[in-house]
Formats: sequence, C-alpha cells, structure tokens
Amino acid sequence: MQPVMTGDEIMALLDKVFPQIHAGGRVYSIDSVSPGKSVVRLSANELHLRPGGTVSGPSMMALSDLAAYVVILAHIGPQALAVTTNLNINFLRKPDPGDLLGTCRLLKLGKRLAVVDVEIAGEGAEDLVAHATATYSIPPR
Repeated sequence: MQPVMTGDEIMALLDKVFPQIHAGGRVYSIDSVSPGKSVVRLSANELHLRPGGTVSGPSMMALSDLAAYVVILAHIGPQALAVTTNLNINFLRKPDPGDLLGTCRLLKLGKRLAVVDVEIAGEGAEDLVAHATATYSIPPR
C-alpha cells in the first residue's frame, strides 16, 4: 500500500490541527514515510528526562502514539479525527538521553480500525528500548 501523504504534508497538518505537540519546542519530527511504515524522531531534551537521566516513559508513549498517527495519516490522508483506542507499551531497557526513533509498521488498515507496531531505539542503536502496539479508530469517510 502506497502512502497518500508525505512526511512534510503530515507535519503541516499536525502544525495546524495539533499544535500542542510543539508546546515544549519542536522536538518531534518525521524522518520518513514509506509503504506501510513511518519513522518519527523525538529529540529528547531535559523536559523528557526522569530522575536518573533517562528518557521518561510518558515521552516514549507520546513518541509511540505520534508514530502511529503519522503512519495511519500517511495511508488514509488528512483525517485528523482518527483517534487512539488502545496503546500498549513495554519498556525494555533504560534509554540514554538523546534522540529516539520510533519505527512504526502498519499491521492492519481496515475501514474502521488500524493496528500498528512501534519499535523505539536510540539513534544508531540496535537494541530496542521500548516496543508498543496501538489501535486507532478511523472516522467514517
């Protein structure tokens, strides 16, 4: 399945309909959108760290949710009212401070539901720091 929106088009839509994502500065960006896949970056700063100097769980959950939203919008078009109905995350190891990449794969895209898988790792690292699955409800066309 080919994407119908580019990363730049999705970011422009997010800037318009979901500007609060940038409340702490522009720390989220879209690295790539391809058939069935997206890569979203969190440039974690001091606002995303928890005691002990590691990226916080809520920050990784937000990255997972955004990566899911990006891959779904890339394949259904600018339907801002697609919403998360479930998000499960497993934290696997402590991430070091710095950029985290959420690589999201579209597992199922139906008329009403989409299911995705998100792997989070530090930039250049092979070991995952978290793994998430999410289900989104897609509004009727």
